[in-house]
Amino acid sequence: MHSVEETIEIAVPVRTAYNQWTQFKSFPRFMTTVKKVDQIKPTLTSWTIAVGPLRGEFDAEIVEQVPDSHLVWRSLDQRPAHRGEVSFEPTAQGRTAVTVRMDVAPRGATGLLPGVPKLAGRVVRGELRHFKQYIEGLGEESGAWRGTIRNGRLRRAESERQVSGVPCWPVG
Repeated sequence: MHSVEETIEIAVPVRTAYNQWTQFKSFPRFMTTVKKVDQIKPTLTSWTIAVGPLRGEFDAEIVEQVPDSHLVWRSLDQRPAHRGEVSFEPTAQGRTAVTVRMDVAPRGATGLLPGVPKLAGRVVRGELRHFKQYIEGLGEESGAWRGTIRNGRLRRAESERQVSGVPCWPVG
């Protein structure tokens, strides 16, 4: 496994940065390597990514998600096999430090990023810059999903449980 960790400070509050990050379907609007994201269910996403001429698809399970704090995922496919976390920390003057940590296992040419260890760090750093430009340009989130996930299972808030037994899926 190759580890990558990148942090960027963004000029929006934690809630705004977190809310926008939960809008996975919007990732292709600002991330150059992400071509498509489908939210299959609250804990399962399907991704299409491309780096140069290389293209790959994978499913990822959201293992843990806590609003305004962090989101942890793991790929369900062998290529590219990875797991990661994005965390949101308040900084001075209502800004947010967004940190992405990823462990990526090399799996040959179809693994895309793992093939060149330094490339993974450059791609994550670049995509974080794109996220910063996107959310600062908007000034506010385009949507939000405030659910909590623990051990890969959706946990509804107490008020949600009283209103409805139907889960509220994120919208992208």
